[in-house]
Amino acid sequence: MKRLSLFVALSLALPTVWAQVKPCEELKSEIAAKIDANGVKKYTLEIVANDQVGERKVVGSCEGGTKKIVYVRQ
Repeated sequence: MKRLSLFVALSLALPTVWAQVKPCEELKSEIAAKIDANGVKKYTLEIVANDQVGERKVVGSCEGGTKKIVYVRQ
């Protein structure tokens, strides 16, 4: 009975997880809007593969966690 309850709970939660997968360009635009609203003028946002982050600051994760959006202030 506990297994059935767990299965039902996970099945109901699964659509929520899939809904959180966001295209990188869309998330990058949302992040840029927030940074601009804070008055920051000179910065770049880049979409990179997880293994190319390096020392840069990660400000978002997209496409199911396969890519990161990194922020560099100039």
